[in-house]
Amino acid sequence: MPKTMKIFTGNANPAMAREICQYLDVPLASAEVKKFSDGEISVEIGENVRGADVFVIQPTCPPVNDHLMELAIMVDALRRASARRITAVIPYYGYARQDRKVRPRVPITSKVVAEMLMAVGTRRVLCMDLHAGQIQGFFNIPVDHLYAAPIILKYIRATFDDVVMVSPDAGGVERTRAFAKRLNAGLAIIDKRRERANECEAMHVIGDVKGKTAILLDDMVDTAGTLCGAATKLKEMGASEVHACCSHPVLSGPAIERIEKSCIKSLVVTNSIPLRGAAEHCKKIKVLSVSELLGEAIRRINSEDSVSYLFV
Repeated sequence: MPKTMKIFTGNANPAMAREICQYLDVPLASAEVKKFSDGEISVEIGENVRGADVFVIQPTCPPVNDHLMELAIMVDALRRASARRITAVIPYYGYARQDRKVRPRVPITSKVVAEMLMAVGTRRVLCMDLHAGQIQGFFNIPVDHLYAAPIILKYIRATFDDVVMVSPDAGGVERTRAFAKRLNAGLAIIDKRRERANECEAMHVIGDVKGKTAILLDDMVDTAGTLCGAATKLKEMGASEVHACCSHPVLSGPAIERIEKSCIKSLVVTNSIPLRGAAEHCKKIKVLSVSELLGEAIRRINSEDSVSYLFV
């Protein structure tokens, strides 16, 4: 039997939370999440959650620290209000790029975040397209890791012809190969290397892109430097058009200006992070909703059904 379900949200992506509630046909639960005058986070839960199966929808997107603290404080408030189980729904997991020691005396911050969320009372995590899959192992609680791939693949099939999928670096080859296989498309890789110290990285294209629609695929786009450089190289190698797809539109710093000036015709993203500022008005950006995917996962967790069905 499904347990009483309550869905809360912080200030990170309330529009997504409303879409998920609409899909599940449940009201968005009441919570006041604001700041004191000195910037400290204030949370007050507005309804009874005793014995309820609670889901807090909160991507830890920029400003990352504010949204992370909102999530942690909300979970603590719900635990102290006797919620039966608290699931943190984190469509975008901030600090995910700091997942190992790359130099001496540096932290593994994604592990710090995991421990913090467990310490305040999180009993399950639902996330999407983690930057590094091994982050699941940083938690000692169940983690359901969803993928936006089915939604992005559906869009690519309906929109483009004669496609070649392109990985912007060696690290993304496995993800890009999986897309190429599902689309029965070609695969290309951008090889970046620095020939000498203090020289710019040179880019080489491995694979045939001439006369084809090249689609760059990554899990996130931050400053868009690598993406726009790769697009320029693909055009030089004869690609007829260059498009890009990613799950998480971080789009910080000069990202929008770079995308606007680049030869990228479109950037397809999901609503895991809400577009803000100049990104909202960028005509090259197309947003796909993953709210129904997350809503179905929440329904299955609540009714103790299999979530792995959604990975197909």
